[in-house]
Amino acid sequence: MQNSNMTDEVILEVKDLKTYFHTDEGIVKAVDGVSYKLHSGEILGVVGESGSGKSVSNMSIMNLIPNPPGKIENGTITFHDKSILDMNERELAELRGNKISMIFQDPMTSLNPFLRISKQMIETIQLHQGLNKKDARAKAIDMLRLAGIPAPEERIDSYPHQFSGGMRQRVMIAMGLSCNPEILIADEPTSALDVTIQAQILELMQDLSKRLGTSIILITHSLGVVAGMCDNINVMYAGRIVERGRTEDIFADSKHPYTTGLIKSVPRLDKEHKGELYSIPGQPPNVIDLPSCCPFFPRCEHAKAVCKKLYPPLATFENGHSASCWLYAKKSDIDEAMKLKSVAEEAGSLAERNIPTNLNTSKENS
Repeated sequence: MQNSNMTDEVILEVKDLKTYFHTDEGIVKAVDGVSYKLHSGEILGVVGESGSGKSVSNMSIMNLIPNPPGKIENGTITFHDKSILDMNERELAELRGNKISMIFQDPMTSLNPFLRISKQMIETIQLHQGLNKKDARAKAIDMLRLAGIPAPEERIDSYPHQFSGGMRQRVMIAMGLSCNPEILIADEPTSALDVTIQAQILELMQDLSKRLGTSIILITHSLGVVAGMCDNINVMYAGRIVERGRTEDIFADSKHPYTTGLIKSVPRLDKEHKGELYSIPGQPPNVIDLPSCCPFFPRCEHAKAVCKKLYPPLATFENGHSASCWLYAKKSDIDEAMKLKSVAEEAGSLAERNIPTNLNTSKENS
């Protein structure tokens, strides 16, 4: 457990979320059946290559998918037992920035370059917290100080271009936390920064989460970024969560071949480096009109015949650890699934990705 503030209270629950984009080339299944729970005080890492659906799944939580071409086709998103997808515009305005806040990959494109930091922060605090301008300014200064901005009383009246990249990201964190949100979604907040500043920003976010009790969803393409920060990790590939579990469990005993490949791709300082750094072969799949099989099979060294025919069921292990992979299915389950696939193909009505639906994995076949 990385973050001692995590409790058993579920504040956000996502069930079978499907967000598609309708294009001239076909239907882009950016998010294709994502389900997970976020607990109070939890830091959750969402990991995967570019195009795996990380950002779209979290934009869906904020109900910020542009329609058209995007549309949330199916699923529920529940915040404290209230459906976000059923909220009206007034309720969404109250939710965004106040209850759930988001910081983005490049702070320079998120901050208005023509407005002073004070203008951007004070308006947000006044809107959501109901404070007068003087009190809102005082709170903005306090949040900048909390985020590690030196001389915040003076720097608050600066323009974004007068800050370095790391300091702009600190400003974004201060803005994101200024209304005391229960959830902070951080979309690759360190990818535009050098490694030293990355470490400082991640340490700052972890410290603020503990001090303020804020839950964090950290989106990144690198497992190395989340190793020492997150309580749990969701590994995404082609719009689905292919593995989920506690951080220590995933690093100690990853189950999905894709997760194993991501871990092997991280440089290790505690091991002697020989030859080229490992990389997963091939490229991520085109998510337009994906077939109903495992999308990772062209890149997987463990691929079986069934992987090319059917999407794998969910295998469950200890401590809530799970992975969608045929490696953990019994031979009898695979034979039955292939038989049902053949029957359905002959009938011309194969049901997409639902044969079989689940596996309870024992130690013998894990």
